[in-house]
Amino acid sequence: MNLIVKDLELFQNIEPEAVAGYLENQGWQRQRQIDDQGIIWESNGRTSSNVHLLLPLNREMSDFPLTINLLVENLANIEGKPQLEIIQTLITNLPNVEIQGLIAGIESPLGDRLSGEITLMGVVINKLHKNALRARYAIEAELFDRDYFLAIKAYQERLPVSCWGDLVKKNSSFLLKNIRNFTLDDSWFS
Repeated sequence: MNLIVKDLELFQNIEPEAVAGYLENQGWQRQRQIDDQGIIWESNGRTSSNVHLLLPLNREMSDFPLTINLLVENLANIEGKPQLEIIQTLITNLPNVEIQGLIAGIESPLGDRLSGEITLMGVVINKLHKNALRARYAIEAELFDRDYFLAIKAYQERLPVSCWGDLVKKNSSFLLKNIRNFTLDDSWFS
C-alpha cells in the first residue's frame, strides 16, 4: 500500500534548498529559474521522455505547499518510492510537534546544574528514530531541572515519555528545541 500524504502544513515546512539538494543528488538538472519564484528541473533521461518539475522558491506564496505536494507526488511516481520516504529526506524542521518515545541515552549533568543532553528513540513522520549509535537518526535534546529529573527516571525504569517541541534536522539527527510539557507518557499503558 502506498500512503498518499495530503498534510499541507507538513509541505509548508519543506525548505526549497533541501529539495534542490535532493534533486541534484538524484541526477536532476536545473533547466531554468523563473525570477525568485521557482526553478524548473529536468529529469535528464530518467524515463523514456524528459520530465520536468517545478520547485517553488517563495514559501510565502499561498500555493507553495500545494506545489511542493505535487512535486513530491511526481517524484514518488517517477522514482517508485513512497511519498513518506521522500518527505522524510526533505524535512529539515517541524515546528510544534509532539514526540513520544523512550530515552535511549542520557548524559551526566554538567557542573552543579541539574541539566544534560538526552537521546530519544521516537517516531518522526512515521519513521522510528533510534539511538545514534545503531541507526541513521536520533532525536537529541537538552533538558533542565524537573524535565531532566523525569528523563533520568524514564531512562532508569524504561518508561515512555512525551513532549512538544520544534524538531530541526542537523546532519543525521534531529534536535528537539523549545521543549514543552515533558512528561512520563502513561498513554502507552492503557
